[in-house]
Amino acid sequence: MQQHRVVRTRARKVRALLALIAVATAGTATAAIAANTGNDEGQPAPLSEFVRIEDVPSNVRTPEVRQGGSTGVFTVDCGTNGNRKFSPDNPVAQPGVKNGAQHVHDFVGNLSISAESTDESLEDSGTTCENGDKSSYFWPVVRINKQANRRVGADADTLKAAGTPSISCPTVADRLPAVPDQARAEVDQNLRLLNQQIAEANQRLAGTQGQGGPDFVNNAILGPLRSKRVATIDRIATAIGRNAPRPANLVSMADCDLNFDGTHAGHNSSGGNGAQADAPPVVTPTINCPTVRDKLPGIPAQAVEEVNRNLTLLDKQIAEANQRLVGTQGQGGPNFVDNAILGPLKDKRVATIDRIAIAIGRTASRPTGLERLAPCTLNNASPGNGNGGSGTAAPLPGAEGPNLELAGNVGGIVRPASVTIEYRGNTTSKVVPMPKFLKMITGDAKPTSRGPANARATWTCSGVTDRLSDKYVICPTGSQVTRVHDFPSCWDGRNTDSDNHRAHIAFPDRNTGACPAGTKAVPQLRITIAYNIPADVQQNGQYQLDSFPEENHNPFSDHNDFVNVNSEQTMARIVGCVNAGKQCT
Repeated sequence: MQQHRVVRTRARKVRALLALIAVATAGTATAAIAANTGNDEGQPAPLSEFVRIEDVPSNVRTPEVRQGGSTGVFTVDCGTNGNRKFSPDNPVAQPGVKNGAQHVHDFVGNLSISAESTDESLEDSGTTCENGDKSSYFWPVVRINKQANRRVGADADTLKAAGTPSISCPTVADRLPAVPDQARAEVDQNLRLLNQQIAEANQRLAGTQGQGGPDFVNNAILGPLRSKRVATIDRIATAIGRNAPRPANLVSMADCDLNFDGTHAGHNSSGGNGAQADAPPVVTPTINCPTVRDKLPGIPAQAVEEVNRNLTLLDKQIAEANQRLVGTQGQGGPNFVDNAILGPLKDKRVATIDRIAIAIGRTASRPTGLERLAPCTLNNASPGNGNGGSGTAAPLPGAEGPNLELAGNVGGIVRPASVTIEYRGNTTSKVVPMPKFLKMITGDAKPTSRGPANARATWTCSGVTDRLSDKYVICPTGSQVTRVHDFPSCWDGRNTDSDNHRAHIAFPDRNTGACPAGTKAVPQLRITIAYNIPADVQQNGQYQLDSFPEENHNPFSDHNDFVNVNSEQTMARIVGCVNAGKQCT
């Protein structure tokens, strides 16, 4: 198993970026970006964001395999997103928050995954993977943008218009199981407390503009908010667990983020951005249904199991409809979606919601008006942004137009030429199976505001992968622009997720490959993505990564996400192959 030790030479660059967010949050981004922008005539970006791969020193460290180590590689073919499943959802980092990433991802593997997916709906999905792996693998798209005004800081300029950002959090009430009648009052009290915590954090955000350094918001506002939410969410789970099965993984909804709504205004574009021939012809919509879970009263003990069963069925019905949307793009006439997808989905939901009402009504007052929750729409037609019910932030917009553009992420999407998904070994030990529904992130989508601790250099060129850069690369003739994403692989042995989506799984030691004490080595996931980007586009600095608005397409914000939905049998095959030192598919 290779581990990457990157020698970074970008201290000046990182300091400039960190300074940017501190000033941008205060609404005065222009001065901070002056040293890094193009000129006032709107010339293309200077090549300070780009580096010739020949100028990057060899920096990939390969720890020596020791006795007892595992050297096998299990490869999975999940395609290159040929079915055009694009979405600004991030079901790992922003569960339950529609369009929460504020940039577009390529998805391969699981066909139904969305911000609202559950473990049960993921397992019920189809997949693009040839071996039947239903896991989801997703990463920010790469675009070609030949606009003259594409320059470093062009998106950050619009942060001035955004004013003070707001805090966006997953909505816990929308993701709860049936709440027993005995726990309803306590759960509601803690749901109100979650809303109060968000409101207080937004108030503090408004009152501290310009204070502290670039990490101030993360350390002084978002970090303490996450800690408060962890405790409150745990009380909710405990209350439910006294009289019903304790809900698992609610802690994954503790992490919150900044929402720069103002950056979206007037920032979409439908043409003139260098769209490629393989760009998606239409937006791939997702299903948007009213939530049922947060509209239910306390559930009598006798009905909890039946209500939960039907709530799970509602989730699966939405997932099936999302999968059908992906698989039927371009089919039928203008009414195809209404007649073939939304109509049948409504009928299923009517029946399922009625069963929920009947189950409750057997031993308590039957709830009325639930039938209004049956109809669903597409995309952002109904409100709700996952802000915890605080009412302080507008719904996050979705991607628009033939190029799926939003929040400064414009231009034609480049289809990967190849995607290689590998499960690899550990240099010092055998590996154990990943738990089902393990969720992982590699890299950091926000190194500007959070600092570079979790960011990883990923950029290289085919044929010279002994070096990785945290800048965009310019490759030799015949070589492909390539991204290499290695995931953490030292699992804590207990949790499939954590409050910051990182604490449950760590990276091995860069020098030895050994896992930290108290963790177990699982197969290390590596995803390698290669692109055929024209040489002139590389040399002119005209390709870029989709990113959060405040990152300005920072190449160091590259990241990748994963949800393990391998069957136990497939995971056993992966572990057996890796531990035996074989090359398998």
